[in-house]
Amino acid sequence: MDMLLRQLYQDQAGKEDTCAILVLRKDDSSFLSTDGFDAIILLISDHVKDWQSKHYEAVGKRIAFHTMSQEMMHHSLITGNQRRLIDWLVNGRIVYDRNEFMQDVKFRIDSFPPGDRSKKLTIQFAKLLRRFEEGKTLFQQGFILDGFSNLFHALHHLARMAVIKDGFYPEVTVWEQVKKIEPEIHKLYQEALNSEEALDKRIELLILALGVAIHSKLELGASHFLEQLRSIEGEATISEMLSLPEVQEYRIDLELMLNTLVEKGCVSLVKRETPAKSIYQTKYVIENYN
Repeated sequence: MDMLLRQLYQDQAGKEDTCAILVLRKDDSSFLSTDGFDAIILLISDHVKDWQSKHYEAVGKRIAFHTMSQEMMHHSLITGNQRRLIDWLVNGRIVYDRNEFMQDVKFRIDSFPPGDRSKKLTIQFAKLLRRFEEGKTLFQQGFILDGFSNLFHALHHLARMAVIKDGFYPEVTVWEQVKKIEPEIHKLYQEALNSEEALDKRIELLILALGVAIHSKLELGASHFLEQLRSIEGEATISEMLSLPEVQEYRIDLELMLNTLVEKGCVSLVKRETPAKSIYQTKYVIENYN
């Protein structure tokens, strides 16, 4: 098997734009997901922009060959939109490593620098707010199952925040991580999933518990955004906020998070006159935020 895999990646190992190559095998018990393939080859290369995939079959074995750029890899680590990638990077066997690139990546995952952690927390907090608001609204409108689905997703984002806060990357088995880190959230998960209470009662419990969690974790969850807001001198418009490079990963939910911060008194709203009579432009300052 190793010889077969080597034939696929050996030509890439000597190329100048190849950063690292990892190999993962289905029969490796420490590894979680190979997407149904017998082996996966992951190539990190500066030659590509998009995630590229090729599938092969040899002697009855199916192999997936994935190629991605450094930029996409780091972006995926921060946003968490490719959770399997964490498993691949952590558990993959390094077969080529230019200038210890992958060793540095593994160290960064293990140490989880505060800057990465803060941004990842805010991304998850923004998603938590979105799912919570949509779930609550759907439930109030009588869409019980859709409301429950959104609130349950909100609970997942809360769980990921707990893991990130403790200095770890959320894995595919996030609930096993949460069980050790914040048992209260794990208990809420079990009650929402397995309780004999009627579904509407479980939803009401979720709304109450998630509302309390959002209030208590507001400062932590929004910290990355508030730091970016401080970089704008004086009052800030929503356009200025949305154009900040560092907020692009949670830009879609930024206005919801901003309104939550205004509602909770962390950000102040300022009205400025416009040429139109009785119409004001709203700007924002964070002078009330400690």
